[in-house]
Amino acid sequence: MSQNLETFVKHVCRENGNDAGRMMDICRAVQAEFRCVSPEAMTLIAQECNCDRSQVEGVVSFYHFFSTKKQGEVVIWLCDDVIDEMKGSADVAEALKQELGVDFGQTTTDGKFTLGWTPCMGLPDQAPAAMINEELVTNLTGDKIREMVRELRAGASVKDLVKVPGDGMNADPRLNTMVSNNIRVKGPVIFADIENAVGLKAALAKTPEEVIEEVKTSGLRGRGGAGFSTGLKWMFTRGAEGEQKYIMCNADEGEPGTFKDRIILTECADMVFEGMTIAGYAIGSTEGVLYLRGEYAYMKEYLDSVLEERRDAGLLGKNVAGKEGFDYDIRVQLGAGAYVCGEESALISSCEGTRGDVKTRPPYPAQKGYKGKPTSVNNVETFASVNRIFVNSGQWFSATGSCGSSGTKLLSVSGDCKRPGIYEVPFGMKLIDFLKMCGGEDAIAVQVGGPSGELVNPDAFGRSIEYDDLATGGSMMVFGPGRDVLKVASKFLEFFVEESCGYCTPCRAGNVFIKERLDRIIDGKGDKDDIAYLEQLCNTVKVTSRCGLGQTSPNPVTSTLKNFRGEYESRIQENPDRMELSFDINAELTEAAAITGRMSEHF
Repeated sequence: MSQNLETFVKHVCRENGNDAGRMMDICRAVQAEFRCVSPEAMTLIAQECNCDRSQVEGVVSFYHFFSTKKQGEVVIWLCDDVIDEMKGSADVAEALKQELGVDFGQTTTDGKFTLGWTPCMGLPDQAPAAMINEELVTNLTGDKIREMVRELRAGASVKDLVKVPGDGMNADPRLNTMVSNNIRVKGPVIFADIENAVGLKAALAKTPEEVIEEVKTSGLRGRGGAGFSTGLKWMFTRGAEGEQKYIMCNADEGEPGTFKDRIILTECADMVFEGMTIAGYAIGSTEGVLYLRGEYAYMKEYLDSVLEERRDAGLLGKNVAGKEGFDYDIRVQLGAGAYVCGEESALISSCEGTRGDVKTRPPYPAQKGYKGKPTSVNNVETFASVNRIFVNSGQWFSATGSCGSSGTKLLSVSGDCKRPGIYEVPFGMKLIDFLKMCGGEDAIAVQVGGPSGELVNPDAFGRSIEYDDLATGGSMMVFGPGRDVLKVASKFLEFFVEESCGYCTPCRAGNVFIKERLDRIIDGKGDKDDIAYLEQLCNTVKVTSRCGLGQTSPNPVTSTLKNFRGEYESRIQENPDRMELSFDINAELTEAAAITGRMSEHF
């Protein structure tokens, strides 16, 4: 066992208080130093943190960006979501394979480069995109990625790849990234100018109970898609038994097509942290955690510096903003690639240093969450909206939007439209009006709410973007003429198959069976019974899956069966003899024919 490894592991564990609850940070540090978390490292970590080795191995095996085998000095993760595929990721992939001389999942013989696929990394507005180590690179072409590889081979650092930084805070030295914001429409809530601490001081002038009532008056509902009342969630958490309570900000926007949190955290970080602080005051918490998805690791240093500035200004720490007795602080917890951690109880599991497993409910997080204590989990956009409510008022906020859906909504738009990017629009806007706004008038389909949402046809373009009609956490993917909606659905199913945590059989196996049958129809080998089979199987997976991932993963098929049924029926073959159309007897007998030297006779 390497003395260097042992020394490093002891050091990093000690830095994290030898706390098994900080397993994510410990494993990330070891991975960064040694390019893997080896079996030897896992044993050492378990010893130093006084935990079972199975906990360490569970974490390393669960998260996409951890590896037990040594990776290259430079790891290139190419995004393989449907929008990147539409924009030419296949050409980028081929250029990478030719330039590096390896396939995906392999490392070059000199140990310099490792090549891999990864799902949506929050950049569909500037696809194709990749993550090189922790640097995001955008608007790729085959020639562009070849040049980047050659620069790296010649000794350039990954940061040297950023020739021209993006707009806004992306050009700040603490970020210095080529990522662009692409803010197309600014609304009155998130992107209006705001003076720091105004909302916080207004909230602290009220009692915690009055703060919660103000949020309830605003009608603010969680911006993650489910739309639960924020004020009610805070009220339940405050009223739960236990003195210690926690606020958690869900910045794990892993839903393909969603990237609004990326822009809010880049341009409005203070606004988010202020909203978290107001929430902490309201429920009686002293600690907040922002869970940042692993693909946004490039933001960590910047966000930490914003937090430090807030501490220096007295807006975090002891007696926040001069409020005697209100002590509150926030830390950033990095993930390591797991879509399921966008589910609040899985996010809590990850923050506790374990696999991102969904917890059985009840009890709900408001009753028993992080470290077994009452916890309120809200997302980035929700906390930013909270701050604005206290800058103006709950009544002001409720005057915008529609009945039952107050305020504005940030929409992340990508695909076949002229102006992809971020739009802040009032709830209640018709989808057809929004398509005109983003230049997607000729759309044949729109995926509302990401793969777990609904793929709608033009007959639905008159519907409203709001919780009680077309609900969305923010993703809007536009598909124009010539796109195959069944292939889009299959790509979404591929994502869910990959991202299932594997805990329950309906999700783990059911999504595989759904995709197999869908692909059979796409290949022209399906019969009419396959539609009934898909309907029954999708319903089974929805009803029997343990968490929201499995309960929504069949949606690509159920929504296309509902809104594009003709696409299925046109590919169904007549099959009067009830034989299995997908079975190719000639192909199956090829090996036998080669052995015998003659073709078999069959009918």
